[in-house]
Amino acid sequence: MDIADRYLCSVFDELDMIIDDRGLHAVFQPVINLANAEVLGHEGLIRGPVDSQLHSPLCLFQTAKEANRLAAVEQLSSEVVLETFGGFGSHSRLFINVSPESFTQFASNIAAILAYTHKLGLDPRTIVIELTESTPNFDYQRIKDAAVHYRKMGFEIAIDDLGEGFSSLRLWSELHPDYVKIDKHFIQNINNDSLKLEFVRSIQRIAECSGAMVIAEGIESQAQLSIVKDLKIAYGQGYLFARPAPQLLPEVPPDVREVILSKRLSIFPSAVPSSRLMGNLSGLHEYLDPVAPETTNDEVYAIFEACPHLYSLPVVRQGTPLGLISRYSIVDSFARLYVRELYGKKPCRLFMDNRPLIVEHDMGLHALSDLITRMEPHHLSNGFIVAENGAYLGVGSGHALLRAITQMQIDAARYANPLTMLPGNVPINEHIDRLIAADAGFVACYFDLDNFKPFNDAYGFRRGDEVIQFVGALLSQEIDPNLDFLGHVGGDDFIVVFQSLDWEVRCQQIMQKFEGAATGFYDGADRERSGIQSEDRLGNRVFYPIVSLSIGAARIMPCLYGSHHEVSAAMVTAKKQAKQMPGCSLFIERRIP
Repeated sequence: MDIADRYLCSVFDELDMIIDDRGLHAVFQPVINLANAEVLGHEGLIRGPVDSQLHSPLCLFQTAKEANRLAAVEQLSSEVVLETFGGFGSHSRLFINVSPESFTQFASNIAAILAYTHKLGLDPRTIVIELTESTPNFDYQRIKDAAVHYRKMGFEIAIDDLGEGFSSLRLWSELHPDYVKIDKHFIQNINNDSLKLEFVRSIQRIAECSGAMVIAEGIESQAQLSIVKDLKIAYGQGYLFARPAPQLLPEVPPDVREVILSKRLSIFPSAVPSSRLMGNLSGLHEYLDPVAPETTNDEVYAIFEACPHLYSLPVVRQGTPLGLISRYSIVDSFARLYVRELYGKKPCRLFMDNRPLIVEHDMGLHALSDLITRMEPHHLSNGFIVAENGAYLGVGSGHALLRAITQMQIDAARYANPLTMLPGNVPINEHIDRLIAADAGFVACYFDLDNFKPFNDAYGFRRGDEVIQFVGALLSQEIDPNLDFLGHVGGDDFIVVFQSLDWEVRCQQIMQKFEGAATGFYDGADRERSGIQSEDRLGNRVFYPIVSLSIGAARIMPCLYGSHHEVSAAMVTAKKQAKQMPGCSLFIERRIP
């Protein structure tokens, strides 16, 4: 027997001793109600002996599986968790982990399970059987049948680690569980990852339709908690509340309780939708009937004459693209003396571009744009061939590519301003509507530069962009990123949606710092005269003072505004009042709509 075999025998012997001596112990991690900061219940977890190599549950259950003792270990684990929890006399919920295999096996002994539960003084209606996903192969019908029996006894059903395993979405649709736990991978860094946020938001929407309650696992920071809470996730679990411990958690820590009960909303990570950034050629090309390389030039010419809007023809042999014939090349050639007579009956490959631009259908639009601009100019006018694994799919035009890129940039600018990379109109409006829907009070501020156009005219757009970028950076530094939302609607216009209670002090600091820095953007002579002397459209000499910052602030009280449109109108009104005041100014709209 080699060392590995002796080690396995030793571990298996230790496992048998643990089973015989019931040498397992339970620890509990709380599940918290994210609406009222109360403890819903606890998940019961199992541990091996402290001084044992099987202390870790991962090692314990893996060894049990290898030793063909998994059913015995799971049965013992469930009994230890139930017995320990029953000793606390708690009436809160207990989440107990069960594999699909044990789930169906236990169902065959329903009466014994119910009797054991009552013997411990536990109410089956407070016990949630948490179905773990340990295998890709489920007997869904047996699991559904078992679930029916458990529910008749009063137990509730939960699915663990949604998104991590093999078939959890199907299991959800088959079982209709009472609770769904989102795997901690999707909660970690959710405050900075818009894709994870959208995943969790989607799960919450499905849960609302199915009647399930969502539990977010792995919450470890207040920032993560704020995002999860604002997504209307019902319950949370993680180290932020408590680590697994031998005792039950009586109540939520005060600092965490404050975050849960706070009326302030978190700032969602914003990003341009991937469909707008990662567009490919799927909608950019069209299928054109190709011609064979042996097709005569007269036949090609006739096709162009019959289709005035056709700019290129693909030349293809047995599905493989060989070249492109452009309308310009053949029409221009045939216009020359005797060319048609000499070449009309000859194959079209003589006039085709035998080195066309051929791209795969899944290439991104930006990648294609970069590629085509580095190549010879005729590729932009002739267009390009789109293929799938080298096989002809269709033809795209340079004009269609430029139109798609332009539209993508326009759409993207609605989500993120390209100059400052701050959120654009769409995220700003979405955030304001979130606050309105939550009946949260906030202050919406419109920041606008005075005398900026004369500065831009005198010093050029590059210097003007430097001023705009400075304002964006200044606002970013002075707001609270966890409470206040900063957006750039375009040009020299910025929006800050404040939830900070000291928002007015922050505005004063912003104006003070901008005023101190503004003269630095001017050349020496203009700094000395504190402005720009120039002519207006009528030729009159006009003096424009140093650029200043006007802030229009609208206090948005709960239940008084119906949408971001009304908030925007209030901000614009306040900004107009601020711009009538000299220098850097703050006007607060105090009227109630």
